[in-house]
Amino acid sequence: MSNTTKTLAVAGAVAAALTASLSAPAHAQAKEKCYGVSLAGKNDCAAGPGTTCAGTSTVDYQGNAWTLVDAGTCTEIELPAMADGTEREGSLEALERDLPA
Repeated sequence: MSNTTKTLAVAGAVAAALTASLSAPAHAQAKEKCYGVSLAGKNDCAAGPGTTCAGTSTVDYQGNAWTLVDAGTCTEIELPAMADGTEREGSLEALERDLPA
């Protein structure tokens, strides 16, 4: 086998490997529940007592309502400050703030 033929064979194998890896379906990014970041009626599920599931939160940024977000981003989501000026941020656990009256 000549050097040219060997080079072409190797190049073909590399091209085939790259094509196979690029055409494989991408894996979904990991998600996590983030409490206190959804608007009223926009939660994903389980908004605490008095609610059933998706879309049942009644207060913006309801502390016991969660939304799925990309893993590692929950506490980085920018939210408006609370009425008293305290910073509001998402949490990986249910919160006692902004609950319905």
